[in-house]
Amino acid sequence: MRIRAVRVADLPVLQGIEVAAGRCFREVGMAEIAEDAPPSLEELTWYQAAGLAWVAVDQADAPVAYLVAEPVDGCLHVEQVSVHPDSARRGIGRALLERLAERATADGVPALTLTTFAQVPWNAPYYVRCGFDVMAAAEIGPGLRAIRAREAAHGLDRWPRVCMRRML
Repeated sequence: MRIRAVRVADLPVLQGIEVAAGRCFREVGMAEIAEDAPPSLEELTWYQAAGLAWVAVDQADAPVAYLVAEPVDGCLHVEQVSVHPDSARRGIGRALLERLAERATADGVPALTLTTFAQVPWNAPYYVRCGFDVMAAAEIGPGLRAIRAREAAHGLDRWPRVCMRRML
């Protein structure tokens, strides 16, 4: 699997990956998450233009997974990483996280952060296997607190969520 920067032409494909990946939440009783709209083209364009968006592509150069990130509290924050279910369980999500870690290290960024569902198997338990640790409340900076507030306003706190960090 090759990883490359997202191109403008990829952006609608990323939305399709997000919708397909979201369907898995139905299996764990989270239909509302499965029905959530994907990021808008405007949002995805921001990440692409900022150079903070990557895709994993198949042999035909078609995206099968993506990751978008943003600077938050001096770290690079994983805003979203999604793998199409047809390409799941092949290490693609981990490879995208490693690509972001390489970028962060090259830029002198000390850590990656993310917010995620605590009890969904492919969320917090997966990220622990990828080197992330749950952050204590006192470790959460103002940027992550603002992200968590937006998530809560969006209704995501119906299920336990955590902030996580991977030191680099």
